[in-house]
Amino acid sequence: MIQYALQCSNGHRFDAWFKSAAAYEEQQNRGIVTCAVCGEAKIEKAPMAPAVARTDNPRIPLSAAHPDAIKFREMLREYRKKVVTEADYVGERFAEEARKIHFEEAEARGIYGEATRDEVMGLIEDGVDFLPLPDVGEDN
Repeated sequence: MIQYALQCSNGHRFDAWFKSAAAYEEQQNRGIVTCAVCGEAKIEKAPMAPAVARTDNPRIPLSAAHPDAIKFREMLREYRKKVVTEADYVGERFAEEARKIHFEEAEARGIYGEATRDEVMGLIEDGVDFLPLPDVGEDN
């Protein structure tokens, strides 16, 4: 997404978002970019300051010392426990089984197991929904 500051021939300024610079050009050429105030179709990009990340803001540390860290770890442990007790362990066949369930070649059920990086990327490309199973030890 890209944001442009725009201005119509009547002097009205407004911001608009576009999928890409090419999308803006295509819409501008078709005459469908119009003023948000008066509807004028003669639009130009207005000068704008670049968006630069500030470095003077204090950083908020995400650490084990955070007040919610213990609660969050316990939620992760409970999630893992629920998956392990209620889903079928399929081991190294995880990607294969997940794909079969996704494409309705196998009965829908909860599964967990292992997958390589390439298998994970393939599942993402195929649109298969899955989540990583967190491994949060008791002393971790």
